[in-house]
Amino acid sequence: MTESSGATRTGHCLCGGVMYSVLGDPVIVAHCHCDDCQRLTGAGHSTGAMYAAEQLTLHGSTAEFKLISEAGNEVTRVFCPSCGSPVLGRNSGMVGFVTLTLGTMDDSNDLDPGVVVFSRNRKSWDLMDQAIPSFEGQPAWSPDDA
Repeated sequence: MTESSGATRTGHCLCGGVMYSVLGDPVIVAHCHCDDCQRLTGAGHSTGAMYAAEQLTLHGSTAEFKLISEAGNEVTRVFCPSCGSPVLGRNSGMVGFVTLTLGTMDDSNDLDPGVVVFSRNRKSWDLMDQAIPSFEGQPAWSPDDA
């Protein structure tokens, strides 16, 4: 895991019904082009920052949707039940970690994606920085590798 800067980031859903704060730096920031993320966002990819769950404080009522990933893991999508904003995700393959959607952060300008996953599903109109390491699927990686 990366060493924490001690900074606190905040974020919220579109209607403000769900708010959060998270301490420190993310383990990794990733663009994901999997079919599930495309459907979740209505766009060509999602972008998320992974943190240890203990670093997160969440306020407000949330709803969840669970699915089974290509790898067989249970993926839980947490969203605002009022406005539908996707706030975070959890994956049974990475217990103890959450991935916050960058679009819900109040300021994420200094967070640079470090990886692109499921590039095989990238739409031709969804352009990415070619310098970011890219993987056809989900690489064999865990947060402990960071």
